[in-house]
Amino acid sequence: MKVTVIGCSGSYPGPQAPASCYLVEADDEDGRTWRILLDLGSGALGELHNHADPLTIDGIFVSHLHADHCLDLCGYYVLRKYHPTGPAPRIPCWGPADTDRRMAKAYDLDEDPGMNEEFEFRTYDGPVSFGPFTVTATPVYHPVEAFALRVEADGRALVYSGDTDVCESLVEAARGADLFLAEAAFRECDENPPGIHMTGRQAAEVALKAGVEALVLTHVPAWHDSAYAMAEAAEVWSGPLQMAAKGAVYEV
Repeated sequence: MKVTVIGCSGSYPGPQAPASCYLVEADDEDGRTWRILLDLGSGALGELHNHADPLTIDGIFVSHLHADHCLDLCGYYVLRKYHPTGPAPRIPCWGPADTDRRMAKAYDLDEDPGMNEEFEFRTYDGPVSFGPFTVTATPVYHPVEAFALRVEADGRALVYSGDTDVCESLVEAARGADLFLAEAAFRECDENPPGIHMTGRQAAEVALKAGVEALVLTHVPAWHDSAYAMAEAAEVWSGPLQMAAKGAVYEV
């Protein structure tokens, strides 16, 4: 699998990157390249054009319905509906319950048809086999319904935490992953509200418990220095460690 960071800023688009969006690509047995997105947060659609034709995306997997993870579905709806080549075929979009209604309201559309002529909205119900991918969504600890996403292809595994505090379900979702893309929006030195985000140190502790091969920290908001999260993680994690950045590419 090839993973490209389209956006990785926490909470809102930052000066160096859009909000959360990750392009994952893999070939099937016939050599056809499949492309999926993990989230499509605020500001990400524009950056996506620099890495792939948005009309070549095969499917979308949304971790949760906060704006920094899903709001550019609105722009993508416009692109697919009004592109000069004609309306694009419906694209499958997996997400939490009520994604179809919430996206319609976000663009001030009537719920019927809403965006249902452009997207085929589906909820998570067990592992999803899609092209060369198997995607498993695991509920995690956040103020709204939220999922960690485990993507497997060719015997390799990428796990994206989405937004979550530390929880046992995240450890199990990340178990043995080749690459763990883990949010680190909070800092150890602050008084952080429970049940929302992890610190860099906590992300590293989850990585250790899960036995992952490599750790990439992400979702650091613009008001924090990402070096702080890296330093926290390095206190407990001695394996491969990177900070996500717009345009970064990882081979899994």
